Amino acid sequence: MNRTEFITATALVLFGAFVLGWFACWLIGRLTRPSHADLRDLERRLHDTERERDKAIALLKEGESRRAATQAELETAMEGLRESRSEIEELRDYIERKLSRR
Repeated sequence: MNRTEFITATALVLFGAFVLGWFACWLIGRLTRPSHADLRDLERRLHDTERERDKAIALLKEGESRRAATQAELETAMEGLRESRSEIEELRDYIERKLSRR
């Protein structure tokens, strides 16, 4: 086998390997490609999931707003309780002063 035949044989083997690789890639791509029905089903499930996520976000925001309102009511009630305690303490002091003067 001379040099030219060796180069030609090597080129043919490399070209054959390239064609075989390309064909294998094409075949695997065809066999593993999802069908249109699968894509539609996936898209439908994606939209359903997005809808559920939006509902969950809305419920979370509603819960946060309720919590904020409850927190504001609690702070108002606590302030009223502080004022009542202060008034009770003032009234006790007043009663003690009146009783101690007798």
